[in-house]
Amino acid sequence: MMIYVPNLLTLARIGMVPWLVVLLQKQQFMLSLLVFVVAGITDALDGYIAKRFNSETHLGALLDPIADKSLLVSTYIMLSVMEVIPFWLMVTVVFRDIIIVGGYLLMVLFFGSVKMQPLMISKMNTFFQLSYVIVVLVALAWQFELAGLQTIFNYLVLLSSVISGLVYVYIWSVKATNNATVMSEADGGLNDNKGE
Repeated sequence: MMIYVPNLLTLARIGMVPWLVVLLQKQQFMLSLLVFVVAGITDALDGYIAKRFNSETHLGALLDPIADKSLLVSTYIMLSVMEVIPFWLMVTVVFRDIIIVGGYLLMVLFFGSVKMQPLMISKMNTFFQLSYVIVVLVALAWQFELAGLQTIFNYLVLLSSVISGLVYVYIWSVKATNNATVMSEADGGLNDNKGE
């Protein structure tokens, strides 16, 4: 039974995304904050349960990043449209995710399954992105003046997004070069065998 719980939590998190978008559009900031925090709790919970009960699945490994990206990207786009956060920051966050997901899909397309380990800089970036949204929603919900803190987070999210994006580009380039070399050597070996 426990093997299904992490995936159900992840699906619930995906289901919260359109709800959060609508709440933000209606400027229901208190409820938006609640939904965002609950989504974050389900993220931590599904990971804990999957590891604790050894119930990690291939489907879960695919759904979890989709849920995370959907939640963050949708929130950043909405906050940018509402002119709460800078447009350039939203573009940076979205473009970074496009690069990472696009690179992964290209690697799978050309070289088959690729195992990805989250990088420390990527974890830091996610932490900054999540924290920034919470700071912004708290400021909106309780009418706090947190302009100085938001400015700091603008640059923390920007720097960590750019650095982690560049690191992933480097990793994809190295993996692609190494895989291309291995495939080339394998083809050369086959051709040599045919000539014998």
